[in-house]
Amino acid sequence: MNQIQWTPKALRQARNLPSVEQGNIADAVSMLRGWPHVEQVKALRGRSGYRLRVGRYRVLFTVRAGIPLVIRIEEVKKRDEHTY
Repeated sequence: MNQIQWTPKALRQARNLPSVEQGNIADAVSMLRGWPHVEQVKALRGRSGYRLRVGRYRVLFTVRAGIPLVIRIEEVKKRDEHTY
């Protein structure tokens, strides 16, 4: 498989990230070319789709006709000593 598709929303989100994070996400998403033999991917619970962890970001995607479709990129805000 040589294709990965992106929704317009996911492309906008990727463009708005810092350049270092853009590179990290692009590298991780390129691994999806080997679908379904990809590590670090988990199925979402309670809804269809998968997620790929890339540092503090999560790339949410589905697979249609064997081709990964990147839907959204979310930043995970973790608690630290300044949370409360």
